[in-house]
Amino acid sequence: MKSLVVFALLVFSVPALANHPGERLDEVTAENEPAFEQTVHHPPTLAVRRSDGQRFDLRNLEDRVVVLSFVPDDCEEPCTAQQARLIEVQEAINDTPMREMVAFVTVASPGQAAAHSADSVNWITVIQPEIGAVAETAEEWANMSIRGGEAPKVYVLGRGARHAGIFHGAGFDRINMVLYINGLTNAHSPKPSLLDRFWRLFQ
Repeated sequence: MKSLVVFALLVFSVPALANHPGERLDEVTAENEPAFEQTVHHPPTLAVRRSDGQRFDLRNLEDRVVVLSFVPDDCEEPCTAQQARLIEVQEAINDTPMREMVAFVTVASPGQAAAHSADSVNWITVIQPEIGAVAETAEEWANMSIRGGEAPKVYVLGRGARHAGIFHGAGFDRINMVLYINGLTNAHSPKPSLLDRFWRLFQ
């Protein structure tokens, strides 16, 4: 039943977004979701490792839409609530053909790494073991936002050139995030510009 509801929402709600994903997706999402913030900045680099010690590189996921979140040691209820909401988003995504097109990535300290029970098929938890490192990285990413605020942020990264949209806190409507992700999956992966290629040389 849940799958049918999500499918119906996508079928009847998405065309207005999906037909012009590069033009009005951010604008329409901002109109419908107060927790959403449009940003045009390049995301920072992400130097993290998987639980097995292997280096993790976001560029290996450039063919997917990435939903990125951070769980520092000192972020308790706000991050717990946000991770729970993201699990709801993942469940909705995984009931559709988007399952293979979207990756959820959580950057966590070792003590927080096992704090949620998401479907590992398209959810990756990566570790920053140094004390305070996750909080520092989260703050670096938060500099993309002009809103500021203490609420944890979720970054939805499009394929290719890595445009980013930000969802603040845990109060956003999960369907609005699903629709935003759907719009990005329907967008053609942009070819990197000369500036994009130059920027990546220093990643």
